[in-house]
Amino acid sequence: MKTNKALIVIFLATLIFSCGSNINEKKKDFSVSTNAKNNAIALGETLNITLENPKNHPVESVTYTLNGKEISESTPITDIKLGEHTLVANLNFDGTAHSISQKLTVLNNTAPTVYTYKIINEYPHDITSYTQGLEFYNGELYESTGQRGESKLRKVDYKTGEVLKNIDLEDAFFGEGLTVLKDKIYQLTWTSGTGFVYDVETFEKLESFKYNKSKEGWGICNDGKTLYKSDGSEKIWTLNPETLAEENYIQAYHHAGKVIGINELEWVEGKIYANRYQKNGVAIINPTNGAIEGVIDFSPLKNKVKQHAGLDVLNGIAYNPETKTLFITGKRWDKLFEVEIFEK
Repeated sequence: MKTNKALIVIFLATLIFSCGSNINEKKKDFSVSTNAKNNAIALGETLNITLENPKNHPVESVTYTLNGKEISESTPITDIKLGEHTLVANLNFDGTAHSISQKLTVLNNTAPTVYTYKIINEYPHDITSYTQGLEFYNGELYESTGQRGESKLRKVDYKTGEVLKNIDLEDAFFGEGLTVLKDKIYQLTWTSGTGFVYDVETFEKLESFKYNKSKEGWGICNDGKTLYKSDGSEKIWTLNPETLAEENYIQAYHHAGKVIGINELEWVEGKIYANRYQKNGVAIINPTNGAIEGVIDFSPLKNKVKQHAGLDVLNGIAYNPETKTLFITGKRWDKLFEVEIFEK
């Protein structure tokens, strides 16, 4: 009797395994195809999805989701962030549920507008400052500098270059971008996974915070409510200013693909201005969907500063809302340029 029971158990187990294996084999017969060339589609286009079932397996139902949101077989691509997304086909066959996923990249539907600039003024800048962040707040210019053992937080008289207030970071930290929101300065460090918050008047350190999702700190700006933080990739994270948690992100993309190395950030009349690491230009980014809507080539400015062994790239963008002009400098530049931009 015990032998018979054992045989029945073995038989049932074999049957279950066989059925499961058979279903998994059938799943391989399905695939998803779209009209997205190389799995990329532009804003404004319509995504058409087809479930490929060449062996005509009976399918009880199929639905599609894009980043978890259900869509139809023919869906206009609008009101969506640019960058990588996950397209999933959820299907039922043989009484079981299965899913097939693939990556889909959403691109902008227009090329960036090209801008140029006019120099309005030139001001002195500390040639020893390895500038990482630059921002005006209530008419005052604040600057964050980098390099371990040299990193600083400063308030500067931009017209004379005089340092009005200064604190040095501990040697272990490599200073990065800064922004000022509601009388608090937020300063990033590079690879330490740590940011600092200071009182804007006294420079007293109020607290420190950790990056909970991104690995590095590069640039930071704010729109008066939300903090935006870059990490050296194509991602720009949104941070809750109360908890300092990275809650979401956009991806910087134009009509042809992503742009990595997003670095110093500045909020300018509803857009994010960002320079790309080791480049002497600035991208104008839509903060809602990540679209690179414009580019400004500032490369000639580097030739207008003192040429020396420590000279490095452009890395400092500040917008003065009182003059409605941009202020541009770089790492170990001896000048700060006030410029107006206009379409080329």
